[in-house]
Amino acid sequence: MTSRRSTTLFVAAVASAGMLFAAPASASSSQSTAPAPSADAAPADACYTWSDELKEGASGDAVRQLQIRVAGYPASGEDIAIDGEFGPATKAAVKRFQEAYGLSGSGVADQATFDKIYELQDDDCSPVNFDWSELNNCNSDWSGGKVSAATAKANALVTMWKLQAMRHAMGDKPIVVNGGFRSVSCNDNVGGAPNSRHLYGHAADLGAGSQGFCALALEARNHGFGEILGPGYPGHDDHTHVAGGGGKSWSAPSCGM
Repeated sequence: MTSRRSTTLFVAAVASAGMLFAAPASASSSQSTAPAPSADAAPADACYTWSDELKEGASGDAVRQLQIRVAGYPASGEDIAIDGEFGPATKAAVKRFQEAYGLSGSGVADQATFDKIYELQDDDCSPVNFDWSELNNCNSDWSGGKVSAATAKANALVTMWKLQAMRHAMGDKPIVVNGGFRSVSCNDNVGGAPNSRHLYGHAADLGAGSQGFCALALEARNHGFGEILGPGYPGHDDHTHVAGGGGKSWSAPSCGM
C-alpha cells in the first residue's frame, strides 16, 4: 500500500464525475485507458471513479473495474470472470461484498458501495492492506514471465483484492505475503514448477502469520482461489500457496483438505 488520497468524502458532490485512471482490467488484457474527466468535474478517487450505479445487465470497463474489487466474494469454490459483463455471479459477489461491510445487500453497486471501495483503495489501485511490492519480489517491472508485464501486473491486482477480502473475513488480521509474481529466471532459481501460476501473476505464497497455514488454506476456498496448496502437499509445509487463473486444485492434507 502506498499513499492514501487526502479525502474520500467528495463522492456525493461528484456523482457525475468521469474516470481519472483505470487500473489493469483483466487477466487477459493490458491496462485500460479511460477518458479524462470534464474540466468542471473532480474525481472521487485518485485511482478510479464510478459515475453511475451498476446493476445486472450493465457492461463495459466500469463493470470490469468493479469485478476486480469484488473478485474475493464469489460463491465458495468459484471464481468471478473479469469480463466487463454484470451477470448473476457479479451481482451475487457485489451482494456479499455489501453484506461483509454492513451495507444494504441489494447486489446493485450504488454510491455507498463505491464509497466503501474508495475507502479500501490506495491511489495506486492496490487495496489498502496490500502493496505491489509484496506481490513481486522478483524484479521491478513485472517482465520475464509467461505473459506480458502489463498482464502479470493486472493479474496480481486481482490477487491482491482477493487477499483483501480474505483478510476481512479473518477478522482483518494482517496476512503475510512472502512472494507473488516470478519471471522464468526467478522461478527457476527457486525450483518452481515450469508452468507455475507465479509466472502469470496469479499466485501468492503466504506465511503463517497469526492465522496459521491451515486456517489460511481453508479460508482461501471462499475467495476465488482455484489453486490452494498447503501443509501435507510436497514442498508446502512452510507456506500456503494460493492462486487464481482458472481450474481447481486444492491440496493441504495436513489440514484435512
